Amino acid sequence: MIGQLILRLTIWFLLTADFSLANIAIGFIIAFLLPRSYAPPEPLREWLGVLGKIFMAIPIAYLEAFELIFRPHRHEDVIMEKVPNHRSPLLIFLDVFLITFTPKTIVVKYHEEGFYEVHRVRRTSNT
Repeated sequence: MIGQLILRLTIWFLLTADFSLANIAIGFIIAFLLPRSYAPPEPLREWLGVLGKIFMAIPIAYLEAFELIFRPHRHEDVIMEKVPNHRSPLLIFLDVFLITFTPKTIVVKYHEEGFYEVHRVRRTSNT
């Protein structure tokens, strides 16, 4: 329960970027009112892998942003990326967040068959 509360508050503060007392109170109220997930807990190894990807995604996002500014990307495509096996809804959400966090990629759709439809931009064509 504490982990879900921390995750919800973190997402709230990332969305609002406001640490006033009123916003903190609103964040707590919303975090408690959102429905709970009753999925079994994920293994620690899965969480450590996601946390490692998060820490790696931050510098990559900055590099990609500067690259998009100084070296325009003229080509784009849509690829299908496989979802790792036995992912809970929370880890699927974090995967989608990480893919969308970097400026060159965005998840367009999640397919129940186990794939993410990812739109990406590139400097060169594949042909």
